[in-house]
This record gives sequence, C-alpha cells and structure tokens, in this order.
Amino acid sequence: MLLATVAGLIVTIWTFGAAGFADIMAVARRIGLGGFLLFCAWSLGTFLLLGAAWLAAAPGEHTARIGRFTWARMVREAVSDLLPFSQLGGIVVAARSLSVAGITTPRVYGSLVVDLTTEMAAQLVYTLFGLALMASLLIGDGAAVSLRPAILGGTAVMVVVILFFFVAQRSALDLTGRIGERFIPGSQVALSDIRAELARIYTWRNRVAAAFGFNLAAWVASGVGAWLALHLMGVSISLWEVLSLESLIFTLRSVAFFIPGALGVQEVAYALAAPLFGLPPESALALSLAKRARDVAIGLPTLLCWQFAEARHIAARS
Repeated sequence: MLLATVAGLIVTIWTFGAAGFADIMAVARRIGLGGFLLFCAWSLGTFLLLGAAWLAAAPGEHTARIGRFTWARMVREAVSDLLPFSQLGGIVVAARSLSVAGITTPRVYGSLVVDLTTEMAAQLVYTLFGLALMASLLIGDGAAVSLRPAILGGTAVMVVVILFFFVAQRSALDLTGRIGERFIPGSQVALSDIRAELARIYTWRNRVAAAFGFNLAAWVASGVGAWLALHLMGVSISLWEVLSLESLIFTLRSVAFFIPGALGVQEVAYALAAPLFGLPPESALALSLAKRARDVAIGLPTLLCWQFAEARHIAARS
C-alpha cells in the first residue's frame, strides 16, 4: 500500500507538471473560498444519501440513527482517501464505528454486505448511463479509440466483480467461518449469525430497493457536485457531459481500488478523458485538485474525531 501510494503521488505530480501547474492553479483559484465551502456542503449532502442507503439496508434500526450511519460513511471515505489502507481499510473502520455505537455485530456486517452490493449495482447503472451518453465517442474513430480498451475493460471488470460479490457473498462468509474457527473458537457461531442476518435483510425487498435508490442518487449527486465545482470555476460544460465523464472516472477509480484514494489514477483519467468532452486538461485537473482539497477539508476533521472517539472507547473499557 505504501509503494502504491508513493507511485500514485509521483504519477500525480508528473500529470500536473505535464498539464502546467500554473494553468491548473489559475483555474482552481477561481472557485474562491465561498465556492469551495459550497462544494464541500454539497458533498456533505451526498454523505447523507450514503448514510440513508446503509440505514435502509439495516431493517430494525430507527430512522433517527441516520446521523450515525452517515458518520460511518464519512469515516469510511476519510480512511480510504487519506490513509494508506485502500478501500478495504475504510470499510473495516466504518463497520467498527457502528459496532462501537451499540449496533449488533450481525446487523452491522449483514447490512454492510447489502449496502456494498447495492452500491456496486447502482454504480453499474450509473456507468452504463454514462456509456450510453458517450456511445458515439466509443463507436467512432476519434480520440476516444485509444481509451476504448480502458473504458470497456474497466466496465467489464466491474461487472465481473459485482456478479462475483453478489453470487459468492454467502459462500465467502461460510468459508471465512470455517477458517476462523480453526484459530478463534466460536467465530463460526458469530459468522452464522451474520449469515442469518444477511438472509433476513434480503427478505425486506423494499429496504434493499431503497438502499439501491439512495446509492444511485448519491452517485448522481456526486457527478452533479463535479459540475457545480466546474461552474464555480467559470468552466462552461453541460451537466450531461460531466455526468458521463464522472461515470468514467468512478469506473476507473473502482478498478484501482487497491491504490489508496486512487492517487494518480484519478488525475491521469481526467487528463486523458476530459478532452473527449471538450474540457481542457487544466480545467479537469483543477476539478481533481478541488476534489482532493475537499477530501482533506472534510476527511481530516473526520479522522481526528474518529481517533478521539476511539480513545474514549478504549479508556472506557480500561
């Protein structure tokens, strides 16, 4: 993970240098402090949708706990984006934050699996929507031809991962339980409870559908947030073009899940794909820079609060 982070940082610096760091900063500065705070506020609203999706995947939890689930999603993103733990580390920490809050372990992990499944399914729908919008670019003989293998390959990988995750999630829990029982007696019982909770949640089809709907709304809201940031920078581009571009960027980020924060991948993807939509590389990289700054502005206080909460929890148990 450390090597991937360093490599991503080097690629990011090279990409900014190749596009012209001064030009990128000239565009990024147009957003101003007020515009940047508005962009951050929009992102916080997106976290609320993500929290609602996870809460919907946890039948039995009162709607008043949406703040707790939203906080868990914020912690998940902060750990994934700012710490060298990749997406898996963020998922583990987010689950722990709910367990510490008193939610039973089977419900935490059962709802987590359902939330992840509906999140990936919603991303696939969002990606297919973006591919439909850029179909003329992919079919033609223009500049998109060079990116066609990466775009279609990334989408294919995402489809395979989603199908595998959906089909094998119960079997994976059973296998984990058998392995864990050899090292930690009693773990099989705990995983059996999680498996039973997972089966129970899937019987609530309306809640699963709601989780999918909230996750899809969050993907779209994130794309709209990118359009908002570009608009605040004075960059003229249609909302549909930004949604299509963002669906592509998120697809490539997902394929590079093992790189913390998709560092380097996001920047190269913007530099290569943005011109297909008439967006200059310096404007696209200014958007990437605004996103990184937003991740720090929201994620750093989140990490500090999470560490403080962990310290209090450890102190209370000692």
